[in-house]
Amino acid sequence: MTRTYYLLFLYTVSIFCAIGLTVPQADAGEVGEWWAYGSDKASTKYIPLDQINKDNVKDLRIAWRWNSPDNALVASNPDLWTMVNESTPLMIGGVVYTSTSLNLAAAINAVTGETIWVYDPKTYEDGTPANTGFVHRGVSYWESGDDKRVLLGTGDGYLIVLNAETGKPIKGFGEGGRVDLTKGLRRPVNRRLYAVFSPPIVCRDVIVVGSTVLDSFAINKPPQKLMPPGDVRGFDVRTGEQRWIFHTIPQEGEFGNETWKNDSWKTTGNTNVWTMMSADEELGYVYLPVSTPTNDYYGGHRLGDNLFADSLVCVNAETGERVWHFQILHHGLWDYDPPAAPNLIDIIVNGKEIKAVAQVTKQAFCFVFDRVTGEPVWPIEERSVPQSTVPGESSSPTQPFPTKPAPFDRQGLTHDDLIDFTPTLRKQALSIVEDYDYGTLYTPPTEKGTIAMPGIIGGASWAGAAVDPNKGIIYIPSITFPTNTTIKKAKDPKADYTYTGALAFGPKGPRGLPLMKPPYGRITAIDLNTGEHKWMQPVGDGPRDHPTLRHLDLPPLGWAQRNFPLLTQSLLFAASQASWDGTGNSPRGNAIEVSFETQNPFLWAFDPDTGQLVSRTELPSNAQGAPISYKADGKQFIVIPIGGANQPAELIALTLP
Repeated sequence: MTRTYYLLFLYTVSIFCAIGLTVPQADAGEVGEWWAYGSDKASTKYIPLDQINKDNVKDLRIAWRWNSPDNALVASNPDLWTMVNESTPLMIGGVVYTSTSLNLAAAINAVTGETIWVYDPKTYEDGTPANTGFVHRGVSYWESGDDKRVLLGTGDGYLIVLNAETGKPIKGFGEGGRVDLTKGLRRPVNRRLYAVFSPPIVCRDVIVVGSTVLDSFAINKPPQKLMPPGDVRGFDVRTGEQRWIFHTIPQEGEFGNETWKNDSWKTTGNTNVWTMMSADEELGYVYLPVSTPTNDYYGGHRLGDNLFADSLVCVNAETGERVWHFQILHHGLWDYDPPAAPNLIDIIVNGKEIKAVAQVTKQAFCFVFDRVTGEPVWPIEERSVPQSTVPGESSSPTQPFPTKPAPFDRQGLTHDDLIDFTPTLRKQALSIVEDYDYGTLYTPPTEKGTIAMPGIIGGASWAGAAVDPNKGIIYIPSITFPTNTTIKKAKDPKADYTYTGALAFGPKGPRGLPLMKPPYGRITAIDLNTGEHKWMQPVGDGPRDHPTLRHLDLPPLGWAQRNFPLLTQSLLFAASQASWDGTGNSPRGNAIEVSFETQNPFLWAFDPDTGQLVSRTELPSNAQGAPISYKADGKQFIVIPIGGANQPAELIALTLP
């Protein structure tokens, strides 16, 4: 080999390493495109771009703003309203594809922000969708040759496939371009209780679709015995034909059926995959984070461990057959369902190469498995936990605890966890908690009311984590924010179940401060090759400027705000969502109408190696969905969904001058 060819060879190898070919099942397309909700099917939230870097990130400016068509629809119809603009876009071939809270799909020029097409399925004409109302988290994309398709799930239970170039439904898919997802399940489904908000995932030309099922505690008279089943299904990406169905509650004769006592498998619903999924195209496996059964806080009607609820389940994408599973939580009573797509990443542990999958949880654990076999990378121990005292309940005597990595946020509540900036604040905090039950992680809900720490919004949340596929590092945003769960006895003696659960955010701490010690919002970096924490960084100042604290000259405390991560070659970005305490909002059908105030609307940039804050960019409003980055026309962009609810819904694109 001549010196010239040898140098060319080294250069080529270095380029291959730089663009991250160690990412599992990298999607087709050019480097610098964003092909899936989490950048790729592995949900890395990583893109190998470095035009925006530590030296110039402070110079980010707005390149364009895209005005969601939802704004005009809401303005013209007083009966319409939306939740926040949570849709994370894609970028393929110079086109940004997105959805809106009202379930419209759109294509946008990635350089100019000009609209190319909009498709309106008129989902809003059918009334308020299940659970949170008018909200949506994005579309999916698939192509084969010249056949390019955008996939859209809807709040009224349809799967729609559009021509990516025209925005028109593909007539050969299902019936006129759509499949009715309320059909083909184990029992009739009320369309107002069943929806699809998160983007489906495509693996080996099979569309895998989960669902959002109304949380039964959220409505006044829940038909709990007949809540829709959360079964996951696979559909042919070309024809819409249903290829398979995976019963998340095992039916008679199926593996795990015996974990549902007293025939509760016949009537219990939910147990759905409402969040995003991941897939390994090479293995042909899809990874399902399965949620809690009906209802979230009382399980006296569904005794047993309740497989596959609160589990990570690996299925064969082509057949739907279970490959392996791990139940992260037995007989869930806390709404601690896995909230985010698991991250697929290749690591090296004690010299052994492992194709791994990491699942972050609301209870602040990071479970790490061999994604081929399901074997834990580090031992997971069953440990004794407190038991429920609610009549008819039978909580699990043990729960699984990973030995590595260590928890990434505060777990449980003791006096040592309470705010203690001053002796007076500590005394007041002690007085507040006297009105509640509390204790270690997995202290069950009670009729008095139990403070859960972490609360139902995390620990980790649906914002998920980002991973560096070249270094084996995971970056996990989390929130230190308690919730209070109360078990209430039914007033109607003919009610389906004797008890149900009720949820409240908080309690708040003294003088409007948090109840707990800081940090209240943080990012934790963990080396998955060793299972050890690398660093933890609070995100934002937190309430250190509060009149009670101002004189103490405290370091940053972090805000209790959800942070959406984005990782590039040299920067870790976090986009902060406005916090919401659940008060001051009005019921609307099956959901609630919410309003938000702009709070610390920053895009933060950190050094991923040290956690040091590099820069922050103020946004017109808080991020409400995850940011993406891509390269188009030679420039790197960062695009963030903002607004919605009581604020204009937009996409905002940042780039360098």
